[in-house]
Amino acid sequence: MFTRRKFLNILSSRNVNVSKLISHQLNPNPLPNPQISNNFRVLLFNLYGTQDSKFPEYEMPTVTWGVIQGRKEKLVSRVIIFDYLKGLGIIPDELQDLELPSTVEVMRERVEFIQKLGLTIDDINQYPLILGCSVRKNMIPVLGYLEKIGISRSKLGEFIKNYPQVLHASVIVELAPVIKFLRGLDVEKDDIGFVLQKYPELLGFKLEGTMSTSVAYLVSIGVNPRDIGPMVTQYPYFLGMRVGTMIKPLVDYLVNLGLPKRILARMLEKRAYLLGYDLEETVKPNVDCLISFGLRKEYLPSVIAQYPLIIGLPLKAKLSSQQYFFSLKLKIDPEGFARVVEKMPQVVSLHQNVIMKPVEFLLGRAIPSQDVASMVIKCPQLVALRVELMKNSYYFFKSEMGRPVKELVEFPEYFTYSLESRIKPRYQRLKTKGIKCSLNWMLNCSDQRFEERLQGNYIETESIGPSFCIGGKLELPGNDIVSDEEEESDDEMLYRRTVSL
Repeated sequence: MFTRRKFLNILSSRNVNVSKLISHQLNPNPLPNPQISNNFRVLLFNLYGTQDSKFPEYEMPTVTWGVIQGRKEKLVSRVIIFDYLKGLGIIPDELQDLELPSTVEVMRERVEFIQKLGLTIDDINQYPLILGCSVRKNMIPVLGYLEKIGISRSKLGEFIKNYPQVLHASVIVELAPVIKFLRGLDVEKDDIGFVLQKYPELLGFKLEGTMSTSVAYLVSIGVNPRDIGPMVTQYPYFLGMRVGTMIKPLVDYLVNLGLPKRILARMLEKRAYLLGYDLEETVKPNVDCLISFGLRKEYLPSVIAQYPLIIGLPLKAKLSSQQYFFSLKLKIDPEGFARVVEKMPQVVSLHQNVIMKPVEFLLGRAIPSQDVASMVIKCPQLVALRVELMKNSYYFFKSEMGRPVKELVEFPEYFTYSLESRIKPRYQRLKTKGIKCSLNWMLNCSDQRFEERLQGNYIETESIGPSFCIGGKLELPGNDIVSDEEEESDDEMLYRRTVSL
């Protein structure tokens, strides 16, 4: 603080008459005296200015920002600025309590700069507080940082339009810590821009709040910490979800249905978007819908694990349409349709033209429609197969193997095995040894088990065909799991089915 003596010394050193100076400032109509006015401005700069201020108009308050403006002058300047904004079509009502620049020229600079970014007058009216941001102190530093972290200049306007509040943020205090947090979650540097464009509100979250708790909870239920980064890239919105009201209730509900936590964790790692399904509005009604269409409750965990999207679809309409189609075209009754959905829930989303192609192929081989319906119920994967592959397998079955079509009706899973890697090699081994067996005995086992059968080291009786789950293992009656890995838990089996899909 300047003492009175120092203040007088400055005036005397500059040869300024204090009484004249004061009377000049108090007199509303002073005589022209540019020397006194200039000296007074120099005095103010000595008291309030900085030597290294490159852009005084933006870096600090200057004379035109209100140092010598009284209350009356400020009100006049505000009226002028508001008239200018209204002339552009901007509604300034929300700016009443906002600190604005003293001159309309500075406001014009802000408006033009915002428009050059690609924002329209309507966009400004959506968030008029953007006009409180200085071009040099707020806009340019923030935009430069956004471009540095991966948001291209051509998309900056769209980004600001979606989240204009970012222009109020401090790069060092608010933005940089969020980016550091995302990198700490193993979000790739090249993906940061992509993540923020999907969910720009992330830049406004506190690190110790929702983001940290949601990550900690997911890790606690078994999600691999190294998979959090890819999950954020795929579906960053879960970082803004409250654990107690959104994430945990959904997890608890699915676990109570019979889905093991470990399997649910694997599902979330691959499909983080599941966390966005509304429990009360979507998930629970869809589960009730599945039960109402005849699916057994004990099969629901397997259905959800195989096709997680089913709990987020407009399910009632899809099930109604497909059930009617299966009844009309495939002669499969509602109970049979429920068994189909239990084994292959993806059928609810299959296009009906896709379903009809393999069905028409089977009908074209002189297989009766009731037998085709039976084959589809036993092995719903038939309706998703490519007809070209079915043709190759069928002609090998007829020309090389010379077997009756009845065996295909009994074991329709034949069409789901690879002709070149499983059917042909095993048939040749059996033919060489002169062994005759069913298609089920030949195909429904691992390579190791097949060799044991050929050597006579493994004896088993013929049994009813297995229940087949696409991409997974075959579950035989008696809960014997046929797999290359003979020892495997039920949870691991369910996980294999989930990942393979």
